[in-house]
Formats: sequence, C-alpha cells, structure tokens
Amino acid sequence: MILNDEVQMLRRVPLFSGIDAGKLKLLAFASNRVSYREGQELFHEGDEGDAAYVVLSGVVDIYKASPTGEQKIASEGCCSVVGEIAILCGTQRNATVKASTAVEALRISKDCFLKVLSTCPHSMAETMRVVGQRLAMAH
Repeated sequence: MILNDEVQMLRRVPLFSGIDAGKLKLLAFASNRVSYREGQELFHEGDEGDAAYVVLSGVVDIYKASPTGEQKIASEGCCSVVGEIAILCGTQRNATVKASTAVEALRISKDCFLKVLSTCPHSMAETMRVVGQRLAMAH
C-alpha cells in the first residue's frame, strides 16, 4: 500500500475523521507499516505504551489477565485503533492485543499520535469517547 492508500485508510478511521488531508499524510508518513501472523502479539498487558496501532486488515483480539488466565474481552477489525489508552493515560498497557488473523497495521509512535490529536478537537473528543467505552468494558 502506498502513502495515498494509507491516507485514504486513515480517513476511514472514526478517530481521525476530522483531521485534514495534510495532517493525515504526515501521520501516514510518520507511521510504520507492520504485519503480524495469526496468534502473534502486537503488545502485552503491562508493557510501556509507546505506540498506537491502526488495523488496516485482519482482526485483533483484546485480552485481560484474570485469576483463571487471559480472558478475551473484545475483537477489533479494519479501521480500528488499539493501544491508545496507555498513550493517553500515560500508563502501562491495560490489555494484551493479539492478531486473530493475519494483520496489517500502521504503528503510530506516541509522540506523533499525541501531536496529531492535539491539533484536532473533534479527534480528541472522539478519542475520549472511545477510551471511556473501553475502560467501562474492561471493568
């Protein structure tokens, strides 16, 4: 996928819908495209929150540790963002995310993610809504 394709994909992400094309292009350019095979971890609960991931294709499953082992709490697919809670809250990862299928994603560094969100009030509001929903689900 070339840069313009990644910009078009980012435009479909609800979190980034209010961001202008120039900033989306910068976001796509500053991101790293990563691939995961089925069962591979994107990140682990307790890890440092150093990046957010936009799922371009495939499905990821979200797990929380429990006394009886990992419990699957959600699945996310194309155009979803995962990993943003640790960035926004300045905490460790609150869940483990694994590829349920083969996954292509954009890895957006913490600094880049925060910089882009800070320039767009709509995106910040959408982020807070999504984070609130996810935190409510996790408890």
